[in-house]
Amino acid sequence: MTRESETRFLIVTSAASSTRDLAWLQRHIPSDARAVAFDATSSYAVLGLMGPRSRELLSQLTDTDVSNDAFPFATSQVIDLAYARVRASRITYVGELGWELYIPTEFAQGVFDAIAETGASAELALAGYHAMNSLRMEKGYRHWGHDITDEDTPLDAGLGFAVASNKKAPFIGRDALLRQREKGLRRRLVQAALTESNALLYHNEPIWRDGELVGRITSGMFGHTVGRPLGMGYIECASGLADADFVRGGRYEIEVAGERLAAEVQLRGFYDPNNLRVKT
Repeated sequence: MTRESETRFLIVTSAASSTRDLAWLQRHIPSDARAVAFDATSSYAVLGLMGPRSRELLSQLTDTDVSNDAFPFATSQVIDLAYARVRASRITYVGELGWELYIPTEFAQGVFDAIAETGASAELALAGYHAMNSLRMEKGYRHWGHDITDEDTPLDAGLGFAVASNKKAPFIGRDALLRQREKGLRRRLVQAALTESNALLYHNEPIWRDGELVGRITSGMFGHTVGRPLGMGYIECASGLADADFVRGGRYEIEVAGERLAAEVQLRGFYDPNNLRVKT
């Protein structure tokens, strides 16, 4: 969600849930509010310019200062790029320095061509959805519909940092989250990596802890940067709290095609867990 002005927000969701999310927003606009939610999808194309040399490349295409001081992580600016006025948002779903570029549809081809031409000297390469999926798995970035759904809470999913329970404005589910936080978590999302196997993880593989079935993989992919098969999924403590000690204190296996394979399980992503590459 990007705040474009005091009264205007740009909300970006996945293609699979745009209709659902727009309907939710429209249903929850108060009857006395002077507000409207509308779908602007067809107005924009989006290009993700990501990677350790993305700043170097972007600085050749715009007069805007894209240094870390002038353009910090999690901020958004409107910039001029290849004869187009583009919204550049410094955010990432792949765990590297980068920008999402929101381009008026009629200018998308020109912007793409300019990036491709200039990017040749910076070893620019096109990357598809599976590459993005591999990179987000290494970082532990959640995927709606797999790792988080409307049946999971932000606390279960390790996203409590994104919920401001101390805001004056109430929000749906606030009291339930406060109760859950006070009571403690029985289940939580973890990151997993097979230790000595190249077997691929996809979805729904059982997770075993000290010989007991405690959960399942929600999504998986081979992590090409870390060189290991990766997955994430929920584990549950049947007799107590699924706290950090519970997560760290077990011996884990993930069952693939009927075979239990040794796995390492942790609460943080396996690549750049301190987000140094993203935020500098």
